[in-house]
Order: sequence, then structure tokens, then C-alpha cells
Amino acid sequence: MNGKKFAALIWLTTFSMGTAFPTGRIGLDYTTPFMLLGIRFLLAGGIMALATIRRPKPRGAAAWGKIALIGTLNSAGVMGCAYYSMRWITSGESAILIFVNPLMVIVLGTLFLGARYGGRQWLGVALGFIGVVCTFGTHFHVQPGTLIGLAGATIFAAASLLLKRWGGAFDLWVLTGYQMLAGGVVLVALSFLTEHPHFELTFVSAGVILWLALVSSIVQHSVWTYLLRHTEPGRASAYLFLAPLFGVLSGWALLGEPLHGYVAVGGALIGVGIFLVNRQVRRRPKSSDRPQKLAQL
Repeated sequence: MNGKKFAALIWLTTFSMGTAFPTGRIGLDYTTPFMLLGIRFLLAGGIMALATIRRPKPRGAAAWGKIALIGTLNSAGVMGCAYYSMRWITSGESAILIFVNPLMVIVLGTLFLGARYGGRQWLGVALGFIGVVCTFGTHFHVQPGTLIGLAGATIFAAASLLLKRWGGAFDLWVLTGYQMLAGGVVLVALSFLTEHPHFELTFVSAGVILWLALVSSIVQHSVWTYLLRHTEPGRASAYLFLAPLFGVLSGWALLGEPLHGYVAVGGALIGVGIFLVNRQVRRRPKSSDRPQKLAQL
């Protein structure tokens, strides 16, 4: 993938990811967190399922199970944690916590996939993480929403690695649609089990659902899955540090959430971290198991 195409897709997917947080916060005035997400992913997944009706489908229960697991983690787990955390913290803070994901990707990739990263990558991740903390400012403190957001980041990392490991076996658009459907089913079930679900239909709530389903679901998931399929997951995930900046900026624009000068400092550190992570991304499996590891990817 050439640099211009990669950059354009990264900007598109991180923008759609970041704006999902304040948009979702607006939607929470009309419904409950899990119900909002369930409607979002059922609508997006249904559209994708209809659009891919003629495309090749997975064969066997194991293949469908992998898609269901990815959907449970990627749609229900990540975004469920993100939206539920907004009961305690702002949409910008939720976005920042969720996108600590690149650090989690490199740690989990090292522990479970045999990935090896150089000192520059680890320094880049560290600077990116410091940049995320700077974006919070001096008022950062641990509360239930903080822990829920960090749990979402860990789930996001696990889902990203599973997408890289399994995603190549499936048609891109089929995988995108059916994993969202699976996540939507889980979220609606969670809503009836843990909430008092309702949905107030207005012009604003309908607009929120359409944006979340079409842009922040179909476009974002398709582009992200494509990027994971065509590049190294640590490299792609490093750019997710841009998403919380979009989350903070759109939270300011749409919700009037405070925007402070330290956000610029955090953004600069994030940019340096991204540069360092992408400087020498490499995978160094042992010579004895190189063929097996490459085959798995």
C-alpha cells in the first residue's frame, strides 16, 4: 500500500472513530447506552448483509464462530465500554482511554503472537501514551469510567490482533457486516438484561443513528479491517492515537466540552510517537518457526 493511500485511509478511519464519541453522547439523551449501540450495529450490519448477499460466505460453524467472537469484542465490547464509561467521564476522555489501544496491541502482540519491536517502537508508544495523558490535563483521576475505558482499550487490542490473524480467510465486506450484526445482537441482549431500554425518535436521534451506522460503523469498520489486512497491526494501531484528538475536538465543537492548550502538547507528543513507531516496525520470529508464523498471518 502506497503512502498516500495509507494516509488517506488512516485519516478517514480515525476521524470516523473520534466523532463517534460526541455523536453517541448526544444520542444518550434519547436512549440507553447498550440500546443505542445495538440499534447502530444492527442497522449497519443489516445494510452490509444485504449488500453482500451475493458474496462468498464462511463455511462451517467454526468460521461463523470466529466472526461472532470478533463482533462481540470489536463492536459490543469496545464500544459498549466506551459509551457506558460516558456515565462518569466526558466523550473526549472516553475516546482518549479507548485509544490507548496501540500500547495494548504491541504488548499483546509481543506476548501472544511472537512479534518483536525495536527500541524506537517502544519509545514511540511511550511518547504517544504520554501524549494521551497530556491531552487529559491535570484533572486526570481514576473513577469507574476510567477503568471501563481502559478495559475497552484492552478489548480493542485483542480484537485488532484477531482481525489480523483470522481476517484474511473471509471476504472483507462479509466480515464487516456480520461481525457488526453479531455485536448488535449481543448489545441488544445486554440492554434488556441490564437497562430499562427505550428510544425516543426525533430528528436529532434519527440523525445520530444514521451517522453512527453509516459513517462510524460501515465506513470505519470496513476501512479499519482493510488496513489491518494490508499492513502490520502495530503500525496501523499506532495511528489510532489520532482518534482521541478528533474525539476531543469534535466534543468541543458539538457538545461545548472544554478545549485546553495542553491538548496541543499532547498532540505533538502523539505525532512524534507515531513517527517513531513507524520508523522500524518489523517482525522477527525465530528462524525455526518462521514459516509457521508467516503462514498464520
